[in-house]
Amino acid sequence: MIQLLKKYGVEDGLVVDMGCGTGKITEELAMAGYDMIGIDNSEDMLSIARGKLENFSQEDPRKGILYLLQDMRELELYGTVKAAVSICDSMNYILEDEDLKTVFRLVNNYLDQNGVFIFDLNTEYKYREILGEQNISENREDASFIWENYYYEEEAINEYDLTIYVREDGDLFRRYEETHYQRAYGLQRIKDLLQQAGMEFVQAYDAFTMEPPTACSERIYIVAREGYQNNKYYGKD
Repeated sequence: MIQLLKKYGVEDGLVVDMGCGTGKITEELAMAGYDMIGIDNSEDMLSIARGKLENFSQEDPRKGILYLLQDMRELELYGTVKAAVSICDSMNYILEDEDLKTVFRLVNNYLDQNGVFIFDLNTEYKYREILGEQNISENREDASFIWENYYYEEEAINEYDLTIYVREDGDLFRRYEETHYQRAYGLQRIKDLLQQAGMEFVQAYDAFTMEPPTACSERIYIVAREGYQNNKYYGKD
């Protein structure tokens, strides 16, 4: 991510990390010299991220990270930023075209002129050929999980059913269950939605090789730029 930011001219300045979770990537970007805002719609995740700030010295660049509880479909910042980033397939969690277009339009509003938006996506190939109908399990000393995947090709939706066992007291394990849904978006659909949102598609990369994506790419990076300065969007359709 840092490599791509620098490649597209963002050497420093204010950057927003959308879907920041517990702040791992946000912290890495802060250490690389960026002034960071992290947003997420999970209070639990942000509580962990904010808790880590207490362990940093006043001189530590991570100390200045601002974390905001927000749904990216209702993004609201205090001003513009040089770049927006979103990784770890946060965009795949947005299941409807119109919602994703709203995100793109809101990002466009808050980018400086010629600002950059970089995000990643799991591909349809990954859901269909790698994850779909697969069960993954792991047994550790303090925790175990069972991860069941179901890919619904007609809707391009992947369902994750997670069962997690966490040691809480001695030999006692507590069971937790979660269900997640992600959508596969084709590259052309992403280009269309970016254009409809007033953004300029710049480039796509295979996330693992940094070469152009192929039919077998499992994850891709998308780079887009701010556009249509005189056609900013400030609400939902």
